[in-house]
Amino acid sequence: MSAQASLVGPEVSLGIAGEDTGDIVARSPTALFWRRFRQDRVAVASLIFIVFLVTIAVAAPLVVSILGLPGPYVQNLNLTNAFGQPLGPNGAHPFGVDGLGEDVASRVIYGARVSLEVGVIGTAIATVIGVVVGLLAGFYRGWVDTVLSRLTDLVLCFPTLLFGIGLASACALNGCLGGTIQPGVPVIIAVVVIFGWTYIARIVRGLVLSLREKEFVEAARSLGASDARIMFREILPNLAAPVIVYASLLIPVNILFEAALSYLGVGVQFPTASWGQMIAQATPIFNIAWWWMVFPGAALLLTVLAFNLLGDGLQDALNPKAD
Repeated sequence: MSAQASLVGPEVSLGIAGEDTGDIVARSPTALFWRRFRQDRVAVASLIFIVFLVTIAVAAPLVVSILGLPGPYVQNLNLTNAFGQPLGPNGAHPFGVDGLGEDVASRVIYGARVSLEVGVIGTAIATVIGVVVGLLAGFYRGWVDTVLSRLTDLVLCFPTLLFGIGLASACALNGCLGGTIQPGVPVIIAVVVIFGWTYIARIVRGLVLSLREKEFVEAARSLGASDARIMFREILPNLAAPVIVYASLLIPVNILFEAALSYLGVGVQFPTASWGQMIAQATPIFNIAWWWMVFPGAALLLTVLAFNLLGDGLQDALNPKAD
């Protein structure tokens, strides 16, 4: 009896007296996530940079005004040297000017808007479509899974970049469908959405095939829960971690996609500021106007790198097997 009391004594004393020995501390999944995430200084720094970038993009007119810069579309052909070349960085124009005398710093700031619109909006819509398709395919299986999986394979067969180039080129002059489709941010977002959901759908389908056999799903079904409730209230919350991680890694891919189309001249059209477009315009005179390419290129590099590092940090922090 004494041996039994010695085994259960600490638990009884905790339950009756409410004593806290500090040996076991219960943490919620959210608390565990933030504790792991804060320990990753690279991911935290990346998040701070992304928040800073978003703030700059949203408040672009105010930021340009505070810095005393001319607007991104203000041209001044007098800002050239004796040889007719654009001026480099100086006090009035910290990033220099381009061939038309437009302030490069101002255009870099406004270019962040285009990149974030394509990256965030396009990825968000593609993620929603991919999650729904993956849920339906993995949950119902059978002919539903076959149809949706073959549709996914069909979309994966298309070369995304070539399709974007062809669509933008065909609509470059007078637009398509009676002028409804015009080259620019909406077309790029549409291409991202059309082709970006497939990878998420495949990941979600594979996870749902496993989760649908779990005990909590059988319990919900035995209680009379509908298929929609089981999918979106029981299974979907368990997919949050991998979906968030993959979506964060998909954002920089879409940002690079927009920059590639703009660089090739079939994306965002001038005079709208775009990092890819600025790099393309600066290529012929890079040897004499390096600032025109370096600053938008650095902005693109840092943005893509920050999102990738943030995605890696989220993956480690959301890993249930992490310490």
